[in-house]
Amino acid sequence: MNYNFVVIEGNIGAGKTSLSKKIAEDYNAKLIPEKFAENPFLPKFYKNPNKYSFPLELSFLADRFYQLNNQISNRDLFKSFVVADYYFTKSLIFAKSTLTDDEFGLYRRIFNIIYTSLPKPDIYVYLYLDINHLIKNIKRRGRDYEKQIKASYLEKIQNGYFEYMKQHREEYKFLVIDTNNIDFVRNQKDYIKIKNIIFNREYKIGINRVIL
Repeated sequence: MNYNFVVIEGNIGAGKTSLSKKIAEDYNAKLIPEKFAENPFLPKFYKNPNKYSFPLELSFLADRFYQLNNQISNRDLFKSFVVADYYFTKSLIFAKSTLTDDEFGLYRRIFNIIYTSLPKPDIYVYLYLDINHLIKNIKRRGRDYEKQIKASYLEKIQNGYFEYMKQHREEYKFLVIDTNNIDFVRNQKDYIKIKNIIFNREYKIGINRVIL
């Protein structure tokens, strides 16, 4: 295994948690799943984003840093590597889409203070789905607090990820996988395809793209 720390990222409904769990099981990896459902501000934010966006993003920032810092630093000798279904920079991407300019300026200052103390992933996988597919997946899983999510919000998040990758393509090994034509959750053959794409190919620093 060439990787010690693998990140599976994507928009809301892209399937990042499902893929991370499958990879962890297959490779005996340590799984770090984001604990978003435990955030008390999340349902409030979807109902009233203007009021709850700042406390939501600050709480996510604290939770994500604590979880990643704790889990990555305490390595399990019996696990082959670490796989997470998010990375800390997710906080910056979502905050930019939800906060006002003044709020984001303050938020970014806090983010920059603590970001450098976390290790970088060996590969940053981004699962790309178009907005219509994302909406279908969100409806299918039926979380009450996600019913208020609009296509325009998903598009802002998607663009935020793309912009982030462009700005940091000299720092990370990004792997953007277009999964619009496969279903790796329900189809084992599709899962094997995406698994081979991640682990059985060599990638350079920058943005690498694959269509499945």
